[in-house]
Amino acid sequence: MAGSGKTCYVRKLVDVLKSNRKKVYVINLDPAVTKIHYKANIDIRDSINYRQIMKKYNLGPNGAIMTSLNIFVTRWFTDKLNELRFDKILELLDKRSEVVDYIILDTPGQIEVFNWSASGTIILGSISINLSFLESLSSSFPTMVNYLIDTTRSQNPITFMTNMIYACSVMYKCQLPFVASFNKIGNQTRGFIYGYFLDVNRHEVCLDWMSDYEKFYEAVTHDETYMASLSRSCALMLNEFYMNIKCCGISCMTGEGFEEHVKLLDECVDEYNR
Repeated sequence: MAGSGKTCYVRKLVDVLKSNRKKVYVINLDPAVTKIHYKANIDIRDSINYRQIMKKYNLGPNGAIMTSLNIFVTRWFTDKLNELRFDKILELLDKRSEVVDYIILDTPGQIEVFNWSASGTIILGSISINLSFLESLSSSFPTMVNYLIDTTRSQNPITFMTNMIYACSVMYKCQLPFVASFNKIGNQTRGFIYGYFLDVNRHEVCLDWMSDYEKFYEAVTHDETYMASLSRSCALMLNEFYMNIKCCGISCMTGEGFEEHVKLLDECVDEYNR
């Protein structure tokens, strides 16, 4: 989601993988980001001017992002790679597959781009099904989704539940191996939350809510609002989702948790290949 630290995550993941002597290919698909702290092999901003899209079509920020992605995956454009279209990019990735260990896509934070837009379906569908235009399923890339969660904001049980509903929506829409990564852990700041002093940047409280409904119920029992009631009902509904989801805590600033995180990514490869 927006603000969860996706760009910082990509930078740290690239650093960790390269330190393990892995070859990485990075694609930035966020047209609105002003600066990225990693070297992108393909950058949507080289061919799509986000602000011009806003002005030309009289769009707001979210509408311009979705329109930029739609243009990117459906029309010809000219950039440093010479007249590429998204299907041509897929061919390029297919050629790189023999020499690259990981392909990383840095996406916009707006969840609707990949869950409910044509561009998201094309991007995820093309990569996860086959890079050679359905010639053979065996030539497809093992593909997974990493859903990044802001741990600090998710200490609020209502915000946590909203994140989980979004995560569930993404996982079942994509039908791909899935990891939920709680970012921004490691800061041992303590705060008074719902009657308790808690380490506000520890993800264990969120994992407890996922594994034990009673603990989540206790966290919202003081709240009599409709949202709290809805969250309690959703927690029961999501039990099956929780049992089938891989989770970890990471810090994109310090690198904490990335060793376990990379292991989960590799487990997703095995899951995809089964």
